[in-house]
Amino acid sequence: MTPPRRLLLVNGPNLNLLGFRDPAMYGSQTLADVESLAARTAGAHGFEVRAVQSNHEGVLLDAIHDARTDCAGIVINPGGLTHTSVVLRDALSAVRLPVAEVHISDILAREPFRQLSYVADVAVVHVIGEGVAGYATAIDRLIAVITGQAGA
Repeated sequence: MTPPRRLLLVNGPNLNLLGFRDPAMYGSQTLADVESLAARTAGAHGFEVRAVQSNHEGVLLDAIHDARTDCAGIVINPGGLTHTSVVLRDALSAVRLPVAEVHISDILAREPFRQLSYVADVAVVHVIGEGVAGYATAIDRLIAVITGQAGA
């Protein structure tokens, strides 16, 4: 059986406001720009992307659960759920897919409450503070893990 060549791209609460919300922190690119960048980056490796964004935790959990049947990995920017959601972390762990955690801003240089990531210990790739370009970095690194090219 051929492994799937699809990634799930998950963007959490408020990321639908990219380009509008605090451009000094998050830049001027939109969620559509992020999704287009992800599709181009994955496509260069022969992968496709299924993107989901929601302000509702349950929608994100359902998408993560569904990914176990047809995705090779998950790229996630959990937004504020990074710092609060044990159930999101548990869902990522439960599906047993490699996970790349990405954050547009440098969460380690922000307020103390933003420096905790419940996702960090289940992710094999971490990209923080690279702006929207960090999504491409995360996808490149995750696909290297999936295809066995990491560290080569």
